[in-house]
Amino acid sequence: MTKRAGLFILVLIIVSVSAFSVPLGNLLTYDVIYRLNENGNFIYQTKFSNLTLDFTPSDTELRQFISEAKGSLNNNILVEALYLHRKDERSHTPPHAWDFTQKTGLYNQLLAISTLEGIQYYSASRGEMRTFFEYSRVIDQPNARNPPPLADPYFSEPPANYSLYARQKDLTFGDNVYRYTYRNARDGIFFVQENVSALTIGIIPAVGRGNLKSIFAVFDCGDTLLIYNVTFARALSISSLSERIGASFSNRAEAVIKWFTGRADIILSSY
Repeated sequence: MTKRAGLFILVLIIVSVSAFSVPLGNLLTYDVIYRLNENGNFIYQTKFSNLTLDFTPSDTELRQFISEAKGSLNNNILVEALYLHRKDERSHTPPHAWDFTQKTGLYNQLLAISTLEGIQYYSASRGEMRTFFEYSRVIDQPNARNPPPLADPYFSEPPANYSLYARQKDLTFGDNVYRYTYRNARDGIFFVQENVSALTIGIIPAVGRGNLKSIFAVFDCGDTLLIYNVTFARALSISSLSERIGASFSNRAEAVIKWFTGRADIILSSY
């Protein structure tokens, strides 16, 4: 038996005994499912060349959303992350079904921009946890010097499309304005974060306006949530600086996924 055939059979065994096997198998290849199982249900990569997507879920609406969001951006940094999060038993759903109340609750959590304030990530270089967003609030005056913060939006029925602006301060790029655009798709919830202001490191212009596009997607897979994040960035092409920027986007992906799963657990455990 070849190594490839053995891998294929092993993955079939793994997915056949899981309640989420059918929907997850529709979204990911067997190789990617195997990698998730081998790496604690979380995989990611940062690329500075050969910028191909390697584990994007096979969902037509998501792939179209990614294409529209990326547009003509000629990025030189790519960060891709995929996480499989187990749901509370009481919130399991049948294959190919997504409870409306659950989906609405999760959609509103993605709109809860203020709760990103204070989220943390692990800094491998410092060997400690660090705060990622020092400040995070919804605003409606993106061009104002000090726009007043607004309450996080909330919907009893998620719209198909929705956009908001947010002012966020992080440790790498400082205080900036971002635009978030949300899509309530048939099988998932997506949003893209785009920088309205240029991102700087100190006095160095690192990422120009509109040159950061970070897409976040959530799918219900019965007893799990499949979470995908991909970031495209056109950054100043200096080797040491590019590595720092890439690390920042990797840290952001991990921190936002951790933030969302924590919020999701609160919502789903209440059912």
